[in-house]
Amino acid sequence: MLKGRIKCLHSIDVARELGFSKASVSLAMSNLRKKDIILMKENGEIEFTEKGQKIAEEIYERYVMLCGFLQNVLGIDESVAKSDAWTMGYYISDSTYDGIKRFISS
Repeated sequence: MLKGRIKCLHSIDVARELGFSKASVSLAMSNLRKKDIILMKENGEIEFTEKGQKIAEEIYERYVMLCGFLQNVLGIDESVAKSDAWTMGYYISDSTYDGIKRFISS
């Protein structure tokens, strides 16, 4: 989402947005580069690799679906639903996620 808002995204932008130290973000960026998820241009701009873009889209799809489920089906307040959807998206199994998707589409 941040990459969509900031055309030339840098590590400092990520640190500011998430409230993490520059050192923590630098370490995370190094790990993402090693996993071929992002690449850094010479000017420090962050770009997703094809693999990274796919992962980012899958994470965002989970977030949107879970956020909608929490708000529209369970009646959870928007701010709580947004926070919980981010957390849930990383921790629920694929089978649970697929079950929620089936429930919503039925």
